[in-house]
Amino acid sequence: MNNTIEEKLVLLPHSPGVYIMKDAKGKIIYVGKAISLKNRVTQYFRQNSSHSVKVKSMVARIEDFETILTGSEVEALILECNLIKKHRPKYNISLKDDKNYPYLKVTTNEVFPRVHITRRVARDGAKYFGPYTNVTALHESLRLLKKLFPLRSCRRMDSDRPCLEHHIKRCLAPCAGKISPEEYKLMIDEVLLFLEGRTEQVEYNLKHRMNEAADKLEFERAARLRDQLLAVQKISEKQRIIIGVGDQDAIGMARSGLGVCMQIFYVRSGKMVGRDYFLLDGSEEETDEALLIAFLKQYYNQATFIPREILLPMEIEEQELLEQWLGEQTKYKVSLNVPKRGTKRDIVEMAIGNAEKALADESARLKQANAQTVGAVQELGKYLGLVNPPTRMECFDISHTQGSETVASMVVFEDGVPKKSDYRRFKIQSAEGKPDDFKSMREVTMRRYGKADAEMPDLIIIDGGKGQLSSACEIIRGAGHLTVPVVGLAKRFEEVYREGESEPVILPRSSQALYLIQRIRDEAHRFAITYHRKLRNKRNLVSVLDNVEGIGPKRRKILMDHFGTIEKIKQASVEEMAGLDGMNTPSAEAVYNFFKAREILKG
Repeated sequence: MNNTIEEKLVLLPHSPGVYIMKDAKGKIIYVGKAISLKNRVTQYFRQNSSHSVKVKSMVARIEDFETILTGSEVEALILECNLIKKHRPKYNISLKDDKNYPYLKVTTNEVFPRVHITRRVARDGAKYFGPYTNVTALHESLRLLKKLFPLRSCRRMDSDRPCLEHHIKRCLAPCAGKISPEEYKLMIDEVLLFLEGRTEQVEYNLKHRMNEAADKLEFERAARLRDQLLAVQKISEKQRIIIGVGDQDAIGMARSGLGVCMQIFYVRSGKMVGRDYFLLDGSEEETDEALLIAFLKQYYNQATFIPREILLPMEIEEQELLEQWLGEQTKYKVSLNVPKRGTKRDIVEMAIGNAEKALADESARLKQANAQTVGAVQELGKYLGLVNPPTRMECFDISHTQGSETVASMVVFEDGVPKKSDYRRFKIQSAEGKPDDFKSMREVTMRRYGKADAEMPDLIIIDGGKGQLSSACEIIRGAGHLTVPVVGLAKRFEEVYREGESEPVILPRSSQALYLIQRIRDEAHRFAITYHRKLRNKRNLVSVLDNVEGIGPKRRKILMDHFGTIEKIKQASVEEMAGLDGMNTPSAEAVYNFFKAREILKG
């Protein structure tokens, strides 16, 4: 303990609150709550051999701490959750990458709401569902939702005629006044019920509206509602009945050398409507109870729906406190129960089993990913006869169309993983107008490695055969970089040519080294051809503004630089365009009248 900590310990009150531990740089490394700040914080600095290795490590780094007094332990719990979410302290248990978990957003704050995926929850009047960890499944759910319900997907509502989505019956065209806000709201209500897992209520509403439309002889509307009803019924049949009535979350937990996994089963109106799992950081040496409490705090602090009953795999000390906190969030009683037998215990056991499987799957995935990255790098170094595995690799590719718009790309892989922040692209000047890959390769390697103090990778890969390899080595060695290995990758059979050797290295067809070098080559090609197409399209694009009298290259550039697109120029007023430097009223009127005349001809 330093003097600052000793002085603060003496002044600590016997009151509930939150304590914030900081290191020598002032960075928050731990946040905790206590019913008595003096008793809890003092425990950390006592000479106590019972402290875990993790706590001892944390205490050794504490140089200062702060406390925030609260009116109750529940207020302390709320503040602790918010501070952990904001600062993500190193020594707190936390959900892995929880800042990136996506949500499904229903923009109920709009007259004609949309449904889309977001990673930011705001207090804007919209409805949010989540968080979800499986992004692929979330996108599939969104696609299914849009098939079931013809929701609008466009952001603008100023169209004068329906788009293609309406013609293929994927949208009711509210932008063109094809549906009233009242009827659209009825559909949104069903979307919300569907997302909450209350498919029986959705079926009842759709059936009622279908019969009502049929009675009014609105057969087209009735047929659309019938199709929605059949689709919802098909989805509903796949859901397994677990508990007779009510809403529950069932939580299972599993541990392994990889870490800790928490699995949640979502039961709504007696049906299991979904599941998700979360991995925890900072779980080493923590008890199962501490992990479960930390998870409950963090997950339900950001969950968009909290059921009236949460089924747990074990008893926890802070049960009453957490129930009180959850009740204050929801404004209704929330129970935390540990079922001992029956159907509820079965679903908890099922959640535990799925948590164990998720950990096993994650372990297998990491093992495979390691084989494809670090393992592949080591294997490649071995086949190429390198002393050390090439941690950083840079690969070059040339792209052009019969010598025009010649470009080069450089992609970077570190430990077998793309490092996109280090990618570079080059517009080649020396070979413009005629195809010359050798000259292009000399230029790009000169621009990257031409200086003697250039930072060098562990391996340079040239996408090409002996000629391109020779051109690159001529520049690289000439600049004084004599030791860095340079290889060429022939396109046809993916032979790897080493400098100064006539016979190529043939990597085994099933080797991870071959798959890695193919990924690097394909990424360099993709990056080069994307840039080449961009330049080619820019060259080939003839602006519609060329047809406006009085608008030459300079004024065309002024308009495009300011508005960005032709569509925005169409929407601009004469005053907006005339106010730009280099424009005047006659030229602005010419542009305005030109687009108005085109609209009249189209109409």
